Amino acid sequence: MAAGTGTVGAALEQANTPSVITLVTGGIALLVVLAGGTPWRFARNVITIVHEAGHALAAVTVGRRLRSIRLHSDTSGVTVSRGKPEGPGMAFTALAGYIAPSVLGLVFASLVGADLITTVLVLVALLLLGVLIMVRNAYGVFTVVASAAVLGLVALVAPKVVQAPFVYLLTWFLLFGGVRPVMELQLKRRRGHARDSDADQLSRLTAVPAVLWVLVFGVLTVSCVIAGGLWLLQPLAL
Repeated sequence: MAAGTGTVGAALEQANTPSVITLVTGGIALLVVLAGGTPWRFARNVITIVHEAGHALAAVTVGRRLRSIRLHSDTSGVTVSRGKPEGPGMAFTALAGYIAPSVLGLVFASLVGADLITTVLVLVALLLLGVLIMVRNAYGVFTVVASAAVLGLVALVAPKVVQAPFVYLLTWFLLFGGVRPVMELQLKRRRGHARDSDADQLSRLTAVPAVLWVLVFGVLTVSCVIAGGLWLLQPLAL
């Protein structure tokens, strides 16, 4: 019996090693993003929350007055701020949305690489609280509260062996999930369905063609995947 218990314990310990967690959670996140369908539409709400939080944080950073955030059931969102309708501040605010999930994923990857799992959970809680304060529609409140409930279960109820995989999965999802909306944006633009997108707003603000701004989004998000992936994959190189 003791030998059997030891074997089970060793198996559980092996399954919870950083290398195994990295590969499994990375594979799950990539599968959700690539497969699309219902899993992606459901999980994309997380990307939308971070997207709008990126706009909001950028607006506050450049001195604009944040008015509201709305999250919609089609996974779109709108952040409204007041201030000068043109100039570098407005351009930075428009730029921040599409790159926010990837940048946040990169930040989380650096923290995970430093074994700061709890810090990631705290940052997620602060992000959700900040968004919740500014949300002005019922679906938006529901989405943020539901996300906070999941976070609370993981942070306060789930054992530590669950917290690490959750943080790894969230980090990978932000990295991979930040790229797909950029591709979707360009497809919509080609069909004429996104004439007031962030890229088109940036085009009007800077006189740089919108397609080049989409390219900028793509380069930045893919770069975050590469840099973040290197941090997360470090255990495999040891």
